[in-house]
Amino acid sequence: TIGGGAGAMIGQDGISAVQVHMTNTAITDPEILESCFPVRLLGFKIRKKSGGKGAWSGGDGIEREYIFEEEADLSLLTQNRKTGANGIDGGLVGQPGEQFLIRKNGKLEPLSSIHSVVIYKGDRLILRTPGGGGAGHLEKLS
Repeated sequence: TIGGGAGAMIGQDGISAVQVHMTNTAITDPEILESCFPVRLLGFKIRKKSGGKGAWSGGDGIEREYIFEEEADLSLLTQNRKTGANGIDGGLVGQPGEQFLIRKNGKLEPLSSIHSVVIYKGDRLILRTPGGGGAGHLEKLS
């Protein structure tokens, strides 16, 4: 599991780049990932501005970029790809997640939320997790 942005609450912004409502899970450390699988982690950062706006903003999701060092089978099981997390009390929706491949030849291939595909050496996977929904109308802070 990778995590995402937590939704805002009335009186508090959401938290960015966290496991949201999950138990007994953790993200695999890059060193373990790279030593066990034919992949290198090229980027791991907060997905800026992916949280919904509001008087209190939703937390931002995560963006990870992987490059594959040999042929492999990739399976994805992701959520919130068609719509983002709802806001509350006038807060706006967070951005939905998305993922795509950039093949070694530069071709971009969007991937659906539940997807299996063969990856080849030099292909890159970009995985962007959803942002949390905002809370409260922006005008309430004025």
